[in-house]
Amino acid sequence: MRFAVILLCFTLIAGTLPVAANEPLSPEVVQVLERLVPRLEPQLRRRFEQAGVEYPPARLQLISLKQEQQIEVWAADAGPWRHIHDYQVLAASGVAGPKLREGDRQVPEGFYQIEALNPHSRFHLSIKLNFPNSFDWLNAHAEGRRQPGSNIFIHGSAWSVGCLAIGDQAVEELFLLVARSWQEPASVMILPYDFRRQAPQLPAAARPWVAELYSYLQQGVARFPLAAKAARCESGCGALASAGEAVLP
Repeated sequence: MRFAVILLCFTLIAGTLPVAANEPLSPEVVQVLERLVPRLEPQLRRRFEQAGVEYPPARLQLISLKQEQQIEVWAADAGPWRHIHDYQVLAASGVAGPKLREGDRQVPEGFYQIEALNPHSRFHLSIKLNFPNSFDWLNAHAEGRRQPGSNIFIHGSAWSVGCLAIGDQAVEELFLLVARSWQEPASVMILPYDFRRQAPQLPAAARPWVAELYSYLQQGVARFPLAAKAARCESGCGALASAGEAVLP
């Protein structure tokens, strides 16, 4: 059991876990894109041009920092990872620590991938993560937890319980970007706080496996150095205002 968990984490950190290409986008998603592209794609292209990455990118990585209430967007083509943009998380419930069961109001922590785009969300638009992943299921099974949770989204609006609300305009941009990169599923890391700035500390009453998870998350986020982000942010990171509207570089 422990060996399987360690092997899974190392493959996630290295980015070598095989994933089949996503199914074609649904007609409903295509209709949303037809509405979003004329308004939003020019500014997305500018951000990627400024970062020196082709648009749409070959690889897309989101880093969600719970304490900082921020989602970083990184992308790469054949070269190194480049910081593209930041989105402010306007609402998220829970505290530091992984999600353990349905209804605990926790935002998960770990390595995830985007598995679906929802054009009919009651939160404007939403982007579904593959929670619970294999790591979550392994630990839930070992501890006798039959319902570790489900339906974790990044979505619009400014309130949420267990998900990540980033506002309507921000989710439109991210929805479009993820759709444009759909053949190579985007990855998402969720951390309790920025392990590049502060070493991991375990929450009170943490399960034994959380220390290993945090160690792997620390290794994973180190592939996206703050120095690279700082260079990009000299001209403006594009953080969000409190109303959820993008402040564009």
